[in-house]
Amino acid sequence: MLKNVELNAEERAVLDWIDSRADHMIETVKDWASINSGSKNPEGLELMRGKLGEAFAELGGEISAVELPPSKAVLPDGQVVEQEYTPSFHCRIRPQAPIRIVMTGHHDTVFPKDSHFQTCTYWDDDTLNGPGVADMKGGILVMLHGLLALERSPWKDEIGVDVLISPDEEIGSLGSAPILADLATGADIGMTYEPALADGSLAGARKGSGNWSLKVSGKAAHAGREHHLGRNALVAACQFGLGLDELNGRREGVTFNMAKIDGGGPPNVVPDNAVARFNIRVGEENDRIWVEAELERLLHEIRVRDGIEAELHGGFTRPPKPMSPANAKMFEWTKAAGGALGLNIRWQDTGGVCEGNNLWAAGCPNVDTLGVRGADIHSDREIVKLSSFAERAKLSAVMLMKFARGEFDAKQARALAKTSQA
Repeated sequence: MLKNVELNAEERAVLDWIDSRADHMIETVKDWASINSGSKNPEGLELMRGKLGEAFAELGGEISAVELPPSKAVLPDGQVVEQEYTPSFHCRIRPQAPIRIVMTGHHDTVFPKDSHFQTCTYWDDDTLNGPGVADMKGGILVMLHGLLALERSPWKDEIGVDVLISPDEEIGSLGSAPILADLATGADIGMTYEPALADGSLAGARKGSGNWSLKVSGKAAHAGREHHLGRNALVAACQFGLGLDELNGRREGVTFNMAKIDGGGPPNVVPDNAVARFNIRVGEENDRIWVEAELERLLHEIRVRDGIEAELHGGFTRPPKPMSPANAKMFEWTKAAGGALGLNIRWQDTGGVCEGNNLWAAGCPNVDTLGVRGADIHSDREIVKLSSFAERAKLSAVMLMKFARGEFDAKQARALAKTSQA
């Protein structure tokens, strides 16, 4: 175990500066939350990216827009189109520094442009309710102020940083995935700013995840006069969905969620089109082979139906992130940094996924819940604990200063990752 971490006078002076910015962070998150930046709202996403440029300019790094490649999407009518994305926000600081850290976050939210949830409300002196205040506009502010604190320390030149804030995390990071992988490959460690739980607990090991769309085609016919000539795509999609659901419980740690079926129309028409959408979570990378074999089996069972065609789109986009020795070392350092601030940092495994999965897939050990303390994310009850802005920014600042001073050895973590992934 790591010995107790102590803070010297210079480090404490940096942390005092963070306290002076607490009100600024709160006012800023309210301003940012008033901007609807749902994943499918390009105007709002671009407005939010502009706000990021203004805020991160204080760091003095090189700011750029990173164009993202399109991905395939299946529309409700079965048409396969290219899904376009707005650019990611990138800020690079000291690219030649000896220690390289990639910091990631996202400026999209789950709330669409027409959502009823568009404003912030104080629930009490320490609780703000609003869209994205925790997930993760609040986290971006924690990240920024951890970096601004580092810039006020004598050891800043030891660390170079790539900040990537993406517009597509809430819909799977399909566009930003190759950018995340590229930055992770060149970094010693990663720090990601998803919200912690309200009690301050962090996410430990994470499951892997994939999303699919099953496109089924049949043949339309009059439901009364020529029902026998029709080939019901909706029934075939339902058959697939029932088979998928029956796989739950067959393999430990693997879950199947049939989420939506598009298709059909008037009751007097045999439906010739259906699109079934589903998610699968796996606990270990070895589960993938079993899952893919079962999907092929279910696909074959509906393809043998007379007049039915079916094709799958999608796949696993985020592999599991285990509590490997490298990631455990990152948590050890996080806990030690928290201890220096009087925080008892705990963590628990989760079925959720985030950009931390992407970073680990590229060999980059990371902690991925360094943002604000929050709760009820992805709902109109989303809240942030206001006291956690300064608290969590200080946690990042201590970690960054300890990495810079060599008390936490970032290159040791990277070496452990190479060993475990060999």
